[in-house]
Amino acid sequence: MEPEKERTGRTPKKGRKRRRVPNKLVGASEVMRDRWDLEERQQPEAKKACLSTILLSDTREITHGQLCELLKYAVLGKSSVPKPSWCQLFHQNHLNNVVVVILQGMSQLHFYRFYLEFGLLRKAFRHKFCLPPPSSDFLADIIGLQKKQIIGDLPKGMEGSLPSSSSEVSINLQNDPIVKKYGSKKVSLTRCLLTKEEMKTYHFPLQGFPDCENFVPIKCCGSITNNSPLFGLDCEMCLTSKGRELTRISLVAEGGCCVMDELVKPDNKIVDYLTSFSGITKKILNPVTTKLKDVQRQLKALLPPNAVLVGHSLDLDLRALKIAELNLEALASHQELEAAGLEPRNTAEVVQQLNTSVLECLDSVGQKLLFLTREADATELSSSKNCQTIKCLSNKEVLEQARVEVPLFTFSIVQFSLEPFPPNLSEEMSKRMKIKWMEMSTVYAGPFSKNCNLRALNRLFESFGPVLSVTLTLESHQPHLCIQYEVLEGAQLAIESLDGSLVEGTCIKVQRPVTELTLDCDILVNELEQDSENRGTIYLSGVSETFKEHLLQQSSLFLGLEALILPKDLKNGKQKNYCFLRFKTFGSAHRALGILTGKNWKLKGRHALTPRHLHSWLRGLPPESRPPGLRVIPPRSEQEAVQMLNLDHPKIAAWRWGRKIGKLYHSLCSGTLCLILLPGTESTHGSLSGLGLMGIKDEEESNILN
Repeated sequence: MEPEKERTGRTPKKGRKRRRVPNKLVGASEVMRDRWDLEERQQPEAKKACLSTILLSDTREITHGQLCELLKYAVLGKSSVPKPSWCQLFHQNHLNNVVVVILQGMSQLHFYRFYLEFGLLRKAFRHKFCLPPPSSDFLADIIGLQKKQIIGDLPKGMEGSLPSSSSEVSINLQNDPIVKKYGSKKVSLTRCLLTKEEMKTYHFPLQGFPDCENFVPIKCCGSITNNSPLFGLDCEMCLTSKGRELTRISLVAEGGCCVMDELVKPDNKIVDYLTSFSGITKKILNPVTTKLKDVQRQLKALLPPNAVLVGHSLDLDLRALKIAELNLEALASHQELEAAGLEPRNTAEVVQQLNTSVLECLDSVGQKLLFLTREADATELSSSKNCQTIKCLSNKEVLEQARVEVPLFTFSIVQFSLEPFPPNLSEEMSKRMKIKWMEMSTVYAGPFSKNCNLRALNRLFESFGPVLSVTLTLESHQPHLCIQYEVLEGAQLAIESLDGSLVEGTCIKVQRPVTELTLDCDILVNELEQDSENRGTIYLSGVSETFKEHLLQQSSLFLGLEALILPKDLKNGKQKNYCFLRFKTFGSAHRALGILTGKNWKLKGRHALTPRHLHSWLRGLPPESRPPGLRVIPPRSEQEAVQMLNLDHPKIAAWRWGRKIGKLYHSLCSGTLCLILLPGTESTHGSLSGLGLMGIKDEEESNILN
C-alpha cells in the first residue's frame, strides 16, 4: 500500500488541470456586492489545503446544516458532493485528517467572558463564526445523521420494534433550506426560477434600477415551461481603470454543445488581466476586436425567448455583460452550482445529496468515523456500524485517548462535556458583557475651555469612527466630553491619536472610564489585536462612497488583499464611513495600513480589534445602559460557582481547558482540518448562541508567523 494511502485511508488523486476558482463572494451589507474576486486573487501557489471564509453571511451565523456541508466536502471533494455554500476549501485532496472537537456546555458568551484564558483558541484559529443556539441533537445535526440511518445498525432481535412501513420512519429534514423552499419531492423547472423579489434580494441587474441605467434590456417574452431550454453561462473578467470588465463569454446549450465562446476587448485601460483565474493575457487579447456591444447583439440573436440561464454568480456575469431582466434558473440558490452539466439540475438529486450523512461519505471511501466521548454522554451515533466509538470515564481520559487514536483515523469527533454555568449566572454574564464592551468603546476627553467649539470637537472625534453619542459633562472644574463609539477601533484610535495632544490650545487627556470591567482593558485590547482573525485585518475611518472604486483602480498597491468589508446602516441601507480590509498576512495588512493612512488617501486607521462575527453578536445581546462610573458588583452566584468546569473556579478552569485543547491540537499532523465547536446552551433564562473556530494546521501556523 502506498504511504499516503496508509496514512489517510484515501488513494492519492492524480494531478488535475488547474481551473479558475469561481467568483463567489456572497453575503449582505458588509461584504462588497460586486464580488470582484478579492479573496481569490491570492490563490495559494503551493498545493496544500487551505480555507477561506470570506463568503460568510452578514450575521456570520453558520447553521448546523452548513457545517455538515463542509464536513462532507472535506471527506469526498467536489466530484461527489456540492461545495459548501459559505466557505472555500482549496485543494481538498491534500487534507490529511478532519478533527471535530465539541465542548458541550460552552457558548460564545463563555468564550469572550474568558477570552484571555483561551490563549491558543484565539491565536491559532483565524476563522471564527457564530452558531445558532443548540438543537435537540447537535452532534446528529452537524454530521447529517437521520433516524433512518440508525435503523440498520440496531442490535439483532430488535427489528420487531421498528415501524412496519418506511412511511412511519421520522426523518427530520424540515430545517433544510432547500426542503423548506421546494419540499422533498421532485419539483418542476418553473418552480425553481428566481422571482423578481429574489432577484432584487440577490442584486441581479434589473431594468429600471439606479445602477443599471446603461444596461441593455433583454426581455424574455416566451412562456417558460418545464421543457424550456437551459443554457450554461460563464464569464471571465479583468480589472480596468473603471473596475471589472468582460474579457470572455462562454454559452453552453443543455446538451453540452458550446454555442458561443468569444474573447472581448474591454473599452477601458486594463490594469490587471487576472490571468491566474481567467487564463487571459495581454498577448491573447491584443488582436481581439470584439466589443461588449457585439456580444450583447449576439446574445439577443442566440437566446430563444423562453431561455433559462444556469450557472453560479449569475448576478456578476450579467453585470459584466450589462444586460438586465432574464429568466434565471436558481436551483439551490445558496449551493455552489458549477456550469451546466457538472452539477445535478434536478432538485430531487440535490436534496438527495444534501441528505447524505458524513457516515455515508466515509463508508463510500472505506473509512470509519472515530467518536471519543464520556460513557455517560454516548448518543445514537455510538450504535452506528460505521462508527468506532471509544467511551471514556472522564474528560481527562477522553483527552488522553484522543492524542493516541485521532492520528490513526481520517475523521474524528472528540466530545468533552463540561458542567454548564448556572442559568442566573449566564444571564448576569450576558448583561455585564454588553456593559463591558460599551465601556471599552467609550472615551472621556478634556479638559476643554468653557467657550470651546463643540461642533468642531464633534467633527474631530467623528473622524476616528462612527459615534453613537457625545455628552458634555460639567462635573469637573473644566468641561469634558464623553464620546461613545459604535466600534471599539474608533475609541482606541481616538485615544492613540489625541491623548496628550493640543486641541484648541489646551493639552487634553483621552481615556476610558475606569471601572471593575475595564481594569484589564489595555491587556484585552493588546490580545484582541493579536487574535489570528484580526492580525490580517485593518480598520479605516473616513471612507467615502467612492472608496471601493479608488481601491479597485489602485489594487496593485495592495498585495494579498482578500476582502473589503463595507458595513451599511441597517435602517437606511447607506454605506457607513468606515470599513475593514482583510489581507492574507499580517505583513500585507501592515504595509497597506501605511499607504492608506498616508497623506494621499487622507484616512485614519489601525489594525482591527473586533472579530467580524462579534459585531452582530454584541448587537443581539440585551441592551444595557448605566451611568458611567457605576460599580458592577459580581453576583453571589459567580462567587459561589466553584463547582463549574471540572469543579474549579471559572477562570482557572477556562485556562486549563485552553491548555488541554492546545495539547490535542499540537498532537495533530500537518494538513489537518480542525474545528472547535462550542454548541451554545439552553436555559429557562433563554438561549445562548454557539461559536465555531476553524483552521487547517499548517495554514494557520504560517499565517501567525507572517
